[in-house]
Amino acid sequence: MSPFEIGLYSLGAIVILVYLGFWVPFALMLSSYVGVWLIKDSSILAGKLLALAASESISSYFFGVVPLFVFMGNVVSATGMGEDAYDVANQAFRKIRGGLAIGTVGANAVFAAITGISIASAAVFTKIAVPHMIKFGYSPRFSVGVVAGSSVLGMLIPPSLLLILYGILTEQSIGDLFIAAIIPGILLAMVFGFGILLLSFFWPSFVHSKKENSKPDLQLMKLREFLQKGAPLVILIVVVLGGIYGGFFTPIEAGAIGSFGAVLIGLIKRRLSLATLWEVLVETGYITAAISFLIIAAQMYARMLALSGMPSEFGSFVVSSEFSIMSMILLYILLVILMGTILDSGSIMLILVPLMYPILVTLNIDLIWFGIVTVIAVEVGLLTPPLGISVFVIKSSLDDKSITLGDIFIGAFPFAIMMIAVLFLVLAFPQLTTFLL
Repeated sequence: MSPFEIGLYSLGAIVILVYLGFWVPFALMLSSYVGVWLIKDSSILAGKLLALAASESISSYFFGVVPLFVFMGNVVSATGMGEDAYDVANQAFRKIRGGLAIGTVGANAVFAAITGISIASAAVFTKIAVPHMIKFGYSPRFSVGVVAGSSVLGMLIPPSLLLILYGILTEQSIGDLFIAAIIPGILLAMVFGFGILLLSFFWPSFVHSKKENSKPDLQLMKLREFLQKGAPLVILIVVVLGGIYGGFFTPIEAGAIGSFGAVLIGLIKRRLSLATLWEVLVETGYITAAISFLIIAAQMYARMLALSGMPSEFGSFVVSSEFSIMSMILLYILLVILMGTILDSGSIMLILVPLMYPILVTLNIDLIWFGIVTVIAVEVGLLTPPLGISVFVIKSSLDDKSITLGDIFIGAFPFAIMMIAVLFLVLAFPQLTTFLL
């Protein structure tokens, strides 16, 4: 067999292993090892090449951004700042029709600007927002749909772990990716808010519960309490993101300063005990180890693809074919969304980005813009059946057993449509990502 055929069979083997239930990084590693072994006709050389890929992938200075932002996000989540964001956002939108739902989106956007982890947002706001919204007369389906939809903002609004992963895979500036995501992230949050407003006017039966109940009045928060809850969040966001965008420090330094700031705020508010801090450190270790394993697997896979010559062959095919660049990108987006029905967001990136990267370089496509397009497309997969990670996190975090997985998917459907609309806007107007750069 030629190296190209071996690479093609390895890719097929990865898909089969994933469908059989293998963990994606393990499927990537196994297929990559066997593929390199067959290409080089030496198991020892294959082992050495892949070991080198593993050591190089996580020894990079820029990898340090992962544990720091994970730690900061875990501290923010553990110290109840998500609940503070929710209270502040609800006060800001309390007089608008559908204000509680719009406030949930706003709170998720603020929380995303600190944590960068959509799963954390889904878990936190399921506990906080869903019971509160149902109590105020919103339908259970719509309540969980709002949380599911707005939780994906964590993957787009910087700092985002998915953008960090993309930056590592494509060797792009993580700071530039963060800056490029600002306008699309804000745009998506605004589209969600406007969409909720339209739904409350034109589809009230979907938004509000049919049950007759006395809706309690949302208590007006005193200015002092409003500032006490909102000011620490604003300060943390301004310090971390403002420092990156202003060029005062690198993303890694921002992660370190943000982590210190989150711990300091937790101590000042007396919400961070030694026991809680230990739990946060252990959880950070687990998440960082899992991400490290993912990145190692991706680098091994990329090495195998390079040796097989698959990317260059595909690149030559695309260049010589009659496909336009936009047609190729649309096919890629469709593939990403389809893969989102069976895989989590990180796994989709691990499989597709190393395959596409050489083609993108050949065609001189802006990799920063393409990264934002990829993240939005991947986010749609978080809400699509049968495997929408955010939906499953919400289901596992719910105390109400009467709300089914089907209810959550139905509730999230309008938000998936809104995300696709924003995706097409970013495709049509790349300036939305490049303007600030």
